[in-house]
Amino acid sequence: MEFFRGKKDKKAAVQTVSTGLNVSHPFSVIENYSPRADFEMKLYSTLKEAVPIIDAAISKIVRLVGDFKISCEDKDIEYEINKFMSNIQVNACGLGASSFILTHLNQLLTYGTAVGEIVVNGDGNKIKALYNASLRDVELKVDNSPLKLKICRKREGEESVEIKYPELVLISALNPEPGHIYGNSIMKGLPFISNILLKIYNSIGINWERVGNVRFAVTYKPSSDAGERAYAKDRARQIAEQWGRAMKDSLHPSDFIAVGDVDIKVIGADNQILDSQVPVRQMLEQIISKLSIPPFLLGLSWSTTETMSNQQADILSSELEGYRRLLNPIINKICNVWMGLSGYICDYKIVWDNVNLKDELQLSNARLNNAKAREIEQRIHENESASKN
Repeated sequence: MEFFRGKKDKKAAVQTVSTGLNVSHPFSVIENYSPRADFEMKLYSTLKEAVPIIDAAISKIVRLVGDFKISCEDKDIEYEINKFMSNIQVNACGLGASSFILTHLNQLLTYGTAVGEIVVNGDGNKIKALYNASLRDVELKVDNSPLKLKICRKREGEESVEIKYPELVLISALNPEPGHIYGNSIMKGLPFISNILLKIYNSIGINWERVGNVRFAVTYKPSSDAGERAYAKDRARQIAEQWGRAMKDSLHPSDFIAVGDVDIKVIGADNQILDSQVPVRQMLEQIISKLSIPPFLLGLSWSTTETMSNQQADILSSELEGYRRLLNPIINKICNVWMGLSGYICDYKIVWDNVNLKDELQLSNARLNNAKAREIEQRIHENESASKN
C-alpha cells in the first residue's frame, strides 16, 4: 500500500521507513511503576540492579554501621555471650551474629521490612543458627488487636499458616506508616527519578550506537539523458548490492566505485548529541539526598568545602545511629533467648564500634580538653585556698 503517491513527472520518490531502535530501557518494572501500587519486592530489587549508585550507597551504609559487642557486669558471661555471637552459624554459609545483622539491615533498607529467625536444636535448649528469611515466604497480619502481630508462613497454592513459635522470629520495620505493618523502603520515591535517569542513559547508548556504528546515505542522481533515466532503477539496485557487499566484509575493506552522480553522506554526522551532565547530576542529587549519604563516599567529585564535608559526615553519623537503634531490639532478643536457654541472668548492654577514625580523634581531643580544664580548675582552687590561708 502506498501512503504517498507522487506525480508521474517527478524525478525521485521518497519513502519513510522505521529504523529506530526501542528507546525504552530494559527494566520494565521501573517503567510501569505506579505511586499507588502495593508493596513490591521486585521493584526495589530491580532498582538496585538498574542504578548501581543506589546499590553502592546501601552497601556503604550497611558497612559503616559497623560491628558490636556485648558488655556484661559478669565478665565470664560476657566472654561466653561474645563467643556465641562470634561463632553462631548464619544461614547456610555465614558465621557470626554480625553477618546476620548486616544482612538484616540490608533487607530492611531495601524493602522496608526485614524478617529473621532464631533456629534452635531438636531439644529446644540451644540456639543452633540464625536465619535471614525471605519476605516472599512470610506474611504479616494484624490480629483482633492492632497491637498484636500475626506472623504467617506462605504456602504455594494454599492459605498461609500461622507459625508456632513467633517468639523466635525477628522482625524490623523502617518508618512504617500509621495503621500499616510493613515499613517503607529507603528507596521509596526513587522509581520515578530512576526511570528518568535510565531513559537518559538508554538514549545515550542508542545515540552512540548510531554514531559509533556509522550509517550511510547513498544517493544516485541520474542525469537528464533519457537512456540513463530509463535504467535508473536497475543502476540504483546495482549500487545498493555493491555497497552492501562492500560494507558487510569488515575484515577486508574494499573501495566502492560507481559511474554517475552518486552522493554518499554519513547519517547524523551534522547532529550534536545533547549534553547530559546537567540532567544526570540533577537526578543523582535527588537519589543521594534520599539515601542520606555524602557524595564523596560514592566517588562523586562535586564541588564541596571542608566544612560542608564535616557537616555531611555528621549527618551520616546521625543516620547510622538511627539504624543502630532499629537493630538493637533484634540483638537484645537474640541475647535474651541465649541467656534464657543457657540459664544466665545478667544485665548487659550493646556496645557499637565508633563510626570511623575521625570520631576516635574527636573523642580523644574532647578527653584531652576536659583533662586540661580540670587541671586549670584544680590549680585555681589551690591558689584560692593558699591565698586565704
